Amino acid sequence: MISLAGRDIIHSWGKFVFTGFGLGLLIGITLSMAGIYRGMVDDARVLLDNSGADLWVVQKNTIGPYAEPSSLYDDTWREIRGMPGVKQVANITYLTMQVAKDGSDVRAMVAGISPGTPGTPGWPPLLVAGRHITRSHYEAVADVATGFKLGDVVRIRRNHYTVVGLTRRMVSSNGDPMIFIPLKDAQEAQFLKDNDAIRQQRRRTAANPAFNRPAVPGLLEAAVATQSVNPFVNAVLVQVASGHNPLTTATSIRRWKNLTVYTRAQMEEILVGKLIATSARQIFMFLVILSIVSSAIVAFIIYTLTQGKIREIAVLKLIGTKNRTIIALIMQQSMALGAIGFVVGKISATLFMAPIFPKYVLLLPLDSVIGFIAVMIICILASIISIRAALKVDPAEAIGG
Repeated sequence: MISLAGRDIIHSWGKFVFTGFGLGLLIGITLSMAGIYRGMVDDARVLLDNSGADLWVVQKNTIGPYAEPSSLYDDTWREIRGMPGVKQVANITYLTMQVAKDGSDVRAMVAGISPGTPGTPGWPPLLVAGRHITRSHYEAVADVATGFKLGDVVRIRRNHYTVVGLTRRMVSSNGDPMIFIPLKDAQEAQFLKDNDAIRQQRRRTAANPAFNRPAVPGLLEAAVATQSVNPFVNAVLVQVASGHNPLTTATSIRRWKNLTVYTRAQMEEILVGKLIATSARQIFMFLVILSIVSSAIVAFIIYTLTQGKIREIAVLKLIGTKNRTIIALIMQQSMALGAIGFVVGKISATLFMAPIFPKYVLLLPLDSVIGFIAVMIICILASIISIRAALKVDPAEAIGG
């Protein structure tokens, strides 16, 4: 049986190709938006995986350290280390900031890691170049997404750090690349005040009558000295010993140390369900809008093509062509347009949009399959208006002229 839809497409191939290309760009953007959401979820999971922790101990009644601020004394880890089921513990600090290098800066999450060896919670699990931090000050390991290279000197607050190692896919839940520095340096950077603020604080302390009483000698000096010391961390990362249930260990820490503890599942729920929930709703709205626009474009093009061959449709009716043949003609054209658009969209999303997008875009095969099915359904629905118009054509128009 001769394909009427195929013959008509060949007859007006230029219009089909250019329309399919434009539709494909919209579909490519739609696939990219879905990939952006997948990338955000993957960033959150990668952050948790790379931390090497089974439990996150944070300030009571907070959902830190990623979703909101959390502050613990840096000696809290000693108390947790002796709890049943605990294999290894380590302090950690997180600070998102602009890191300067050669007159420019990079948005990054600066992580302060405890002294240790690879495998210590909080340490980057894999390096692609260089070595891990071995000194207690002024060394850094950076993610390659920062653009830093081995030997680069970067400035964090007032101190300068030499990049001694490079890692990959170490990112925050927002997709910012991470930079690892020694814990003491990170503690200083997180609460560091400028020189003027320190001098003003010392004047206020000296002017406070409570510090000028003869009965407490040395109190003023002690108060001033504490201005430059930060005894806090954001969280304590805990690895649970083999054979122990993380939930049981978490319950024990909550009960005896009066702190908030999250398991891996709970922390993932915080990051995915709370931290990126608003972004997920925004992306979903964009997907809906793009789907509506794509439907409108397909409907308009197919309707225009149908109106352009009203006389031919009338001739088909006059010679006894069944309605289902005419419906198939229009629907096949609509689906062919959608197939062209999807191929163009998939290629553009994979080769052009995803690589240059500033955030991580994760394109899953399942999303492509769902996207193709959605495009076909949209094209079928968009052809209904043209089908109704074609079925109303009077066969007499083939003779009338």
